[in-house]
Amino acid sequence: MTPAARLSAAIEVIETIETQRIPAAQALKEWGTAHRFAGSGDRAAIAGLTWDVLRRRASSAFLMDDDSARARVLGMLKLERGLDGAAVAALCDGSRFAPQPLSEAERQALDSRTLNDAPAHVAGDYPEWLDGELAAVFGDDRVAEAAAMASRAPLDLRVNTLRGKREKVQAQLSHLHAQPTPWSPLGLRIELGADARNPGVQAEEVFIKGAIEVQDEGSQLAALLTAAKPGEQVIDLCAGAGGKTLALAAMMQGKGRLIASDADKRQLAPIHERLSRAGVHNAEIRAPKGEADPLADIRGSADLVVIDAPCTGTGTWRRNPDAKWRMRPGALEIRLAAQQAVLERAAPMVKPGGRIAYITCSVLASENNAQVQGFLARHPEFTVVPPAEVAAALWDKAEAFLAAALVSPEGLMMTPRRTGTDGFFVSVLKKTG
Repeated sequence: MTPAARLSAAIEVIETIETQRIPAAQALKEWGTAHRFAGSGDRAAIAGLTWDVLRRRASSAFLMDDDSARARVLGMLKLERGLDGAAVAALCDGSRFAPQPLSEAERQALDSRTLNDAPAHVAGDYPEWLDGELAAVFGDDRVAEAAAMASRAPLDLRVNTLRGKREKVQAQLSHLHAQPTPWSPLGLRIELGADARNPGVQAEEVFIKGAIEVQDEGSQLAALLTAAKPGEQVIDLCAGAGGKTLALAAMMQGKGRLIASDADKRQLAPIHERLSRAGVHNAEIRAPKGEADPLADIRGSADLVVIDAPCTGTGTWRRNPDAKWRMRPGALEIRLAAQQAVLERAAPMVKPGGRIAYITCSVLASENNAQVQGFLARHPEFTVVPPAEVAAALWDKAEAFLAAALVSPEGLMMTPRRTGTDGFFVSVLKKTG
């Protein structure tokens, strides 16, 4: 397919998403099924265009003064891909499979309109109802922070130290141009171009042998900041598919007791195979059975309870830009209630001197700082471990990390703009009595 034909296909996919109100991944899959002639490179390029339109959905429509699928695609080409009016016109020449030529209004918009007078939520490409939430955290920087959250994310890998060392794994992945991550001592990063396909790392020998896992650097850092140690009793309370569980197991070096659980046992389905592949032998999986609490016996004995809390996922918008436009205020309220409930569940599990690591992949204060404040008000026996002490887990990079992250009395927050990671909040709470 020509670049112009790919552009036409992207317009078609965006129209499908908006008219049928279906997730982008589903629309892309259905398009591929109906157009089997398109090769893998074509499908990757069309997906890249589609995701970029969703990243710049509000700003591209504002730029073009038109909220149609075609206008959003054209505006994205200028805002995200850096094409000028002439370059866009060259793609839209009306030839076979190409979009129709630009109208005079479209030419003028591409040549003269800017985002200088756009409202914050438009320039930052996020739902208007979240403007107050983001302003409370970032103030006048919210447009720049949100714009960074709308950028394309790299592919980050975590080296499993139970199976290998970063230097050796990097050499084995040299054909993918993997480079060490800036902060995590365990991470490797593969930068991806606008039309690049995600490399099939699951087919790599180092993945099959358990030496690497796909995990954003921010998630790696969140696990490191828990400071899980060999010999401790560690509870991963919201383990899900096991991403943090695997990282914790490597930190514990196979020593101690690691219990992974989740309120939804379906989320735990992949964890067994992942633990086996990673060479983890000290992890116990406890899935809920009926009304019985699978962790009822954990009372005042845990050194560390890790809460990878259910949240809105605002910190992962650059990986899933579709989600931010489908998010509604009611979803936030549900998450807030779930977060409070899991914090209350964790409190009695911790022994004196033990700690809770509260983690979200959200940048919203209501899910982060406010939840910690509320927990401390209900549980005066806990105190916040100072962020500088928490960051010490990053060794020689602690000082630089503290300067980059957003530090508050309640904890640390990473963002794409500040740390080059997904957005993560980490608060470590110590039980003093």
